[in-house]
Amino acid sequence: MSETNPSPWIVLLLAVACGAIVANLYYAQPLVGPIAADLGLPAASAGVIVTVAQVGYGLGLLLLVPLADLLENRRLIVAIVAASAVALAATAVAGNGTVFLAAALAIGLCSVSAQILVPFAAHLAPEAVRGRVVGNVMSGLLLGIMLARPFASFVAEFLSWHWVFAISAVLMAALAVLLAVGLPVRRPMAQLSYASLLASMAYLIAGTSVLRRRGLYQACLFGAFSLFWTAAPLHLASPAYGLSQGGIALFALAGVAGAVSAPIAGRIADTGRIGALSAAAMLTVAAAFGLALIVDDGSALAIGLLTAAAIVVDFGVSANLVAGQRVIFGLKPELRSRLNGLYIAMFFAGGAVGSALGAWVYAHWGWRATALAGLALPCIALAVFATERGRK
Repeated sequence: MSETNPSPWIVLLLAVACGAIVANLYYAQPLVGPIAADLGLPAASAGVIVTVAQVGYGLGLLLLVPLADLLENRRLIVAIVAASAVALAATAVAGNGTVFLAAALAIGLCSVSAQILVPFAAHLAPEAVRGRVVGNVMSGLLLGIMLARPFASFVAEFLSWHWVFAISAVLMAALAVLLAVGLPVRRPMAQLSYASLLASMAYLIAGTSVLRRRGLYQACLFGAFSLFWTAAPLHLASPAYGLSQGGIALFALAGVAGAVSAPIAGRIADTGRIGALSAAAMLTVAAAFGLALIVDDGSALAIGLLTAAAIVVDFGVSANLVAGQRVIFGLKPELRSRLNGLYIAMFFAGGAVGSALGAWVYAHWGWRATALAGLALPCIALAVFATERGRK
């Protein structure tokens, strides 16, 4: 498959598909309270509902995404998307915690097809516009993450949380058909066995310092993102605010504004100013938690500041994600799927920790302690990033 400018239709299809697929990881995030109560899970461990899906996603990044460097990509993507439809259907009918968590693990595992589509877009684009194309596709992925929460809250408000997963199961089945028809064929050149492919990832981690650094930066920021969006719905549903699922959905819509940073970041990255972009993104996420720390529970000003924090945290995380992928995709084209899988796996591990930490800290010490925990994460990223200039 030669690197020519991809058609707007293909870029749109990739963006919509990435958004729809990755949204499956986030439908449960604003519903952890109702799901935990319905399935008999204790409040302090409600974060495990989100964490299990992210653990599955991490496993998929390590075990399934590398296959894109070995197998024909379109067939692989369609098969995984179809499997996600089955997992979502199982979640929709789950009647106890064990079934739900097993299905959630499978949803996470199958949602990695989005991270096969992103390097697919990079392969389609020439070097001069690669950041812009990846940024446009990532804007669709990020919109999926951000719209998943309000969509889930609205559906749960008028129907139930079961319907959220049932609707998505139908959507994934339809998307599998659309991708089978619309995607071009891409056959990778690698001649490795699957075992050798997996073994090569250990060498990539050990031998690629820029991958380790970029993974750590985004792990900190994505951990802060997941902590915020796990704890904020719990806080808004508490007696201090008393918001319904519909009110929480309106709040979550604010985060959609953060997705506009992806194409902007892609264009900045194409100019080579990736270091400045990353530093600005880390400072932006830290500023978001600074806003979250000064809220007064229950007031209109508090809701306004939390809304601003939601927009700012999403903006910073999105910008740094695109900056990191621009760097990673510029290393070795034949390794893009493995490099991307490792990069995403590293920062999704941070997201899984952030989700669990957010629910646990909030249950034991409340909102301000949770915001302080979130503030610590971008500060860690900034501290490590500060050593990069001196290291060079």
